Amino acid sequence: MAASKVVIPQLAFNKVRPAPVVLVSGTEGFLADRAIRALRELLKAEDPSLEIHDLEADQYSPGELITLASPSLFNEPRLIRVVNVEKCTDAFITETIAYLAHPADDTYVMLRHAGGVRGKKLLDAIRGGAGGGIEIMCLELKKDSEKTDFAASEFATAGRRVTGGALRSLVSAFSDDLAELASACQQLLADDSDEITEITVERYYSGRVETNAFKVADAAIAGRTGEALVLLRHALSSGADPVPIVAAFASKIRTMAKISGTNAPSGQLASKLGLAPWQIDRGRRDLQGWNDEGLGHCIEAIASTDAQIKGLGRDPVFALERMVTVIAGRGY
Repeated sequence: MAASKVVIPQLAFNKVRPAPVVLVSGTEGFLADRAIRALRELLKAEDPSLEIHDLEADQYSPGELITLASPSLFNEPRLIRVVNVEKCTDAFITETIAYLAHPADDTYVMLRHAGGVRGKKLLDAIRGGAGGGIEIMCLELKKDSEKTDFAASEFATAGRRVTGGALRSLVSAFSDDLAELASACQQLLADDSDEITEITVERYYSGRVETNAFKVADAAIAGRTGEALVLLRHALSSGADPVPIVAAFASKIRTMAKISGTNAPSGQLASKLGLAPWQIDRGRRDLQGWNDEGLGHCIEAIASTDAQIKGLGRDPVFALERMVTVIAGRGY
């Protein structure tokens, strides 16, 4: 099937501007949330009397959109935020397409579509120019270069200088989660120093910047034995010391063991265990496919490896490889 012609502006997440219809598309939820907040702030700044209404497209009932878009008694501007458009009802598609033919005055309809083919007829109509809309593209940032550009823009927007080394350290330490990377940038922006350097990053995130060690641990914990062994050998050939590598494994497995079987909110549990909320969230992702018995075996393997590399064994590299293999096998 031929792709429909796109005639509306397609803008980056940080180029949001008001339009009668704003389609926020793409799989990167963090960027989409930021774009949606930015639109709200822009409209509120233009008119503090802005009315805000929220709809869930997958729970849509006929007539809801036209009711919310109808003029109010005092003609305040309206922002209608619609989520879950990728799971929308047939009624939502039909009525929204009809709405595009005659958008209400002083009304902004924001549609969040997280990907997939559901609602394609509606998306094609918007992209074809119906309603006079724009599209905000919130695509997943997969390459380190894209994440580095994102981090650099965080500092540039705030008017702060940051070194290339600091950016590389940040992206390496927080490459798995864009929200964590953004949060780390905001934390560093609160620092008093004129320029953000690698030393600044180390001061705040010394536990995350041992990137070679954590990459090995991440691959092993995810069960990717071959990748973990390759990363381990690369780290060792690059001059990494065995002790921090074992420490990285111990830190991650210890966190997983602490939170295994708990369902409390991240913030509440983080305070109780002396961890950061992002550590709880990451630990829960790491726990997929694990059980308590396997965690116990891995803790024993890590303790044995720690002793081996500190003098009790003859071959630290062999001890590390054996530990990686045990952990990649979920402790078996």
